[in-house]
Amino acid sequence: MDIFNDFPIGLFFMQAFILLILIALMVKFAWKPILNSLNERETGIADALAAAENAKKEMQNITADSERLLQEARAEREAMIKEAREIKDNMLADAKEQAKAEGDKMLAQAQEAILSEKKAAVADIKNQVATLSVEIAEKVIKEQLANKDKQLKLVEDMLGDIKLN
Repeated sequence: MDIFNDFPIGLFFMQAFILLILIALMVKFAWKPILNSLNERETGIADALAAAENAKKEMQNITADSERLLQEARAEREAMIKEAREIKDNMLADAKEQAKAEGDKMLAQAQEAILSEKKAAVADIKNQVATLSVEIAEKVIKEQLANKDKQLKLVEDMLGDIKLN
């Protein structure tokens, strides 16, 4: 038991007392701030997780909204393309119709011009034929009337042709 004789009991109690005071001081001054800090950290982490969950939900909502907007934009684009095609087709049909009408009008004007030129040419030919006929008749009459015997024969033939009623 020599171990107990060498053991200083007073020092042991003094160190135990200092340890208990140190633990009490730590509990009073350090333990509460550490626990508060841990609680704040836990609350912060919980808030961050809740914020992350909210952000995830908002992101899903934004994604859904963007998909909906994208679908609407696609539908609107398709409607605009369809409308543009219809306008193009209408414009082409109108242009074809207008071109056909202009072509028909020009053809009618050309036919009228040709008919007018034809009538003018026929009238000119008739005039020339009439002039030539008169000239030929004049020459024939002069030749036949130049001889007195031929003149008498012509008068007799004409009188024979005329029938008295």
